[in-house]
Amino acid sequence: MSERPLDDDEIRQMAALGRGPDGRSTDIASGRGVPRWLAAMTRFCSRCGSALALATPPDENRERLACPSCGHITYVNPRLVVTTIPVNDAGEVVLIRRGIAPGYGSWAQPGGFLEIDETVSEAAIRETLEETGLLVQPGELVGLYSRLEAAVVTLVFEARVVGGEARPCAESLEVVAFRADAIPWPEIAFKTSWWGIHDWVARRHPEVALPSSFLGREML
Repeated sequence: MSERPLDDDEIRQMAALGRGPDGRSTDIASGRGVPRWLAAMTRFCSRCGSALALATPPDENRERLACPSCGHITYVNPRLVVTTIPVNDAGEVVLIRRGIAPGYGSWAQPGGFLEIDETVSEAAIRETLEETGLLVQPGELVGLYSRLEAAVVTLVFEARVVGGEARPCAESLEVVAFRADAIPWPEIAFKTSWWGIHDWVARRHPEVALPSSFLGREML
């Protein structure tokens, strides 16, 4: 695999376009490579078993986890977190008070990591049912939210509640429906959650006053 290096003018043009709205949910600069905590979890070559090293391989333009023995490159990519904003017949949004870390005791929308053998829509339905007891039909995509610190991209669907019964579980201490003007903003767990809920309220309830910045304490 050979990557064409960008020239200085192309880099300036790209930077001028900014990081996009998904960059609102991250607090560190782009272009810092593989997070050291993630590199520490990916230590050995899957091809020959040798220890991996951070280096810039030939024909690459950035630091990678490369095997010095066989040359195999282990590409580390962000994980996809699929979430929903469940909306009931009263137009209220259903949130969970998280029962696990990170964010224990704080509020967030239901969701979790996409499994390798399911579609994004299936993941949205499954995660919401597991964490809330509610069956939802995913609808419009509210947005995508990057969190470079945690190496995740969070996808947020608006979803209509079509069945089930709200009930807490090991992952959710409470399952509560909130009016758009009663969302507990200071207790929202994550910036990705905060921006997803913020964007949904701005779209569906423009009359509701919104906080100007994330008020919680991001765990990652």
